[in-house]
Amino acid sequence: MTTVLSIKSASLEHGDGDEIVRALDDVSLDVAVGELVAIVGPSGSGKSSLLAIAGALTSPTTGSVRLGGTDLTGLKPKELTRIRREQIGFVFQSGNLVPALTSVDQLRLPLTFGKVADPRDPLELLAEVGMEHKAKRRPHELSGGERQRIGIARALVTRPRLLLVDEPTAALDRKRSQEVVALLAEESHAHGVATIMVTHDQDVLHHCDRVLEMVDGRLGPVVTTSA
Repeated sequence: MTTVLSIKSASLEHGDGDEIVRALDDVSLDVAVGELVAIVGPSGSGKSSLLAIAGALTSPTTGSVRLGGTDLTGLKPKELTRIRREQIGFVFQSGNLVPALTSVDQLRLPLTFGKVADPRDPLELLAEVGMEHKAKRRPHELSGGERQRIGIARALVTRPRLLLVDEPTAALDRKRSQEVVALLAEESHAHGVATIMVTHDQDVLHHCDRVLEMVDGRLGPVVTTSA
């Protein structure tokens, strides 16, 4: 399968002098087209730092990050911004929706930030995630699971190559958690999006293609799941 994201021997250090903290320690990870990879591990283990370098939000201290054929290491901020806008989608813990916008306008918003080569149709995408009947609702009129569905749809509207998902079930009950992660898996597989999901939720891991564990900044062995 075609590799979308390739992280090689990446380390990330914060601070200086005697106060240096190594958030990532020699991490390597490849994620293929249409693959949903879960990263588990305790708080402070480096999961958010891994998302940050994968999403071109920061550069590793050492090592490399490639998205498709592009080496992100050393690119100028303007180039990284363009890559994030055009090739990477982000899903946050609470959906991170704009309070004043309706559901359909949440999806239209990313299309206003710059030219998108082949965007998804917002109304069709809402239907695909089961939210067409809430197209005119604002975030305060939606449940937590519904807000997450809108957040996932918004991240997919630009047809990103890479989707980065941070604790999508943190505020959801078990039933809604299962629905949201099943949706992530379905969208990743159907549209060939390479997806990394950081989670503490052990109950949703069976939806994922691979599960890896982050401990003290190091990415450990695959955890076997029953798919």
